[in-house]
Amino acid sequence: MAETCPREAIRTSLAAIYDVSSYIEETFLQAGQRLGRGQAIFQELNHDLAALASGMSGTEIEQASSAVRDIANRLDRLAQALPAETALLGRLRQSAAEAAGQLRTLFKHVQTISIIARSARIEAASLEGDRDNFLAFTRQAHEIAGSVKQLLDACARDQALLAKAVEAALDRQSDFDQRYRTQLLATGKELIAAYSVMHERRGNSLKLAESAGGSTQKIAQAVARSIISLQAGDSTRQRLEHIRWGLELAGRERGVTDPESRHDLATLPTLLCRLQSMQLDDAKRELQNDTAAILHALSSILSDATGVIGQGRSLYGDQGDDAVSVLARTKQVLAQASTLIATCERAGTSVDDALLTVEELLGRFRVAVAALLEAVLDITLIGMNASLKAGHLGSRGSAFVVIANELRATADLVAAGAGRLKTALEVIETLALELRALRLEGEPAQLAGLEPAILDAINGVESGNARLGTIVDRLIREGAEFEELMGSVRQLISHLDESTAKLSSVAAQLNASSVSAQGALPTASDQAAFDDALGRYTMEREREVHRRFLSSFGLVASAPPQDVDEVEADDGVLLF
Repeated sequence: MAETCPREAIRTSLAAIYDVSSYIEETFLQAGQRLGRGQAIFQELNHDLAALASGMSGTEIEQASSAVRDIANRLDRLAQALPAETALLGRLRQSAAEAAGQLRTLFKHVQTISIIARSARIEAASLEGDRDNFLAFTRQAHEIAGSVKQLLDACARDQALLAKAVEAALDRQSDFDQRYRTQLLATGKELIAAYSVMHERRGNSLKLAESAGGSTQKIAQAVARSIISLQAGDSTRQRLEHIRWGLELAGRERGVTDPESRHDLATLPTLLCRLQSMQLDDAKRELQNDTAAILHALSSILSDATGVIGQGRSLYGDQGDDAVSVLARTKQVLAQASTLIATCERAGTSVDDALLTVEELLGRFRVAVAALLEAVLDITLIGMNASLKAGHLGSRGSAFVVIANELRATADLVAAGAGRLKTALEVIETLALELRALRLEGEPAQLAGLEPAILDAINGVESGNARLGTIVDRLIREGAEFEELMGSVRQLISHLDESTAKLSSVAAQLNASSVSAQGALPTASDQAAFDDALGRYTMEREREVHRRFLSSFGLVASAPPQDVDEVEADDGVLLF
């Protein structure tokens, strides 16, 4: 009769397996809870970072940076236009001076006409018979000269107003140009630089937020896979339960007196011990493979988590105090720009007033020139009539003919002067139109209207930065918690390897205790017990070990009875 597997070996094996099974169950329960918490952490952070990346993709900071760029470009154009405006005002002053010179010449010609009219009156008094006709001529000439003088007096007053307005605008504009143009250029450049920084930060923030979001999603998925891998703990626990059942069967009392039956009973426990030894060795190897895979996955997760936290710190540093200082400086520059714009508006008021004065006076000048040319025509006609009448008098009218010709010649000089005055006024009108176009292009009021939009956009950026800071704080804080959780899971799994090492010694003990069964063959009653064990298995791996054990005796395992649900649920790896 073969020696049976010692009861003491079975008892100690059962106790050791029970301890390991309980420890596996507790370890994987704790690991699952901690991994679940880690998965929840990164799922929330992934959601927040994705939302933030979407929020920063084109609205707040882009509006602010575009508005800042717009006002900077306009400030630059305003600064570049200042010399042109000053030059135009200088030319206006010069043209106004030329118009004043033409008016002075016209005054002289009109005075000449008045003198000629008086001389004609004296000469007419000496003409007997036609005295009244010639006196009427001189009176008409004198009256026309008087009206022309009044017209020129009005033009002179208007020209003085024009010159005064242009001079005041030029003084104010020159002073502003000298004092503030450099500031305008510097402010525009600083705002352009601020735009570049804000635009760059928007791109960096978006990239980092998307990168961090992608990393957290990757980590969350990896954690989820690790949680699934923890099912290895449950499959090992089930295999250990099946091994315990087999050992309990091996150690069960059986009251049989037949010698042959006693031999069978003596062989079966020993064979069962040997079978469970094989199952233990295989379960231990599978558990080691699973835990190694889990530890590798956890190492990768920890590495990725460290990278995400580093990205978070980078993101926070890129958008933290430094970003606040950039925004604060941009606000300061905008305040400076606002002051410059207000000063520019005040300086521009005198230019606008001068333009209004020029435009108004040009209309009056045009009317005056037209009237002056009509008066010249009248004087010319009067002179021609007087010359013809004096010609009929012969030698008595020769002096009057000379006077009439002088009057006509002076009238021609007035006409020429009026033409030159008209030309000077046209130059003034052209310069005024050019200056008006420059003023409309750099309208300070339009710049001032941009400020509220810019400040609103910057406030939106500050709000976005605050939200980003909150999320990154969470990323760093909860990332540290995640690292701690993953570290504790690694310790649990690592300790599990140490604790399950005793399974190898249990398997070795069982195998040693069943050495006496070498050469023994399972009987028919043994085959029934093995088939019963095969029916209890829930994993294909167990069945494979079982079949390998039987094949060493030249036996083939009977197919275990399974219902439809069990067959459909079997994925070839584990069943629940």
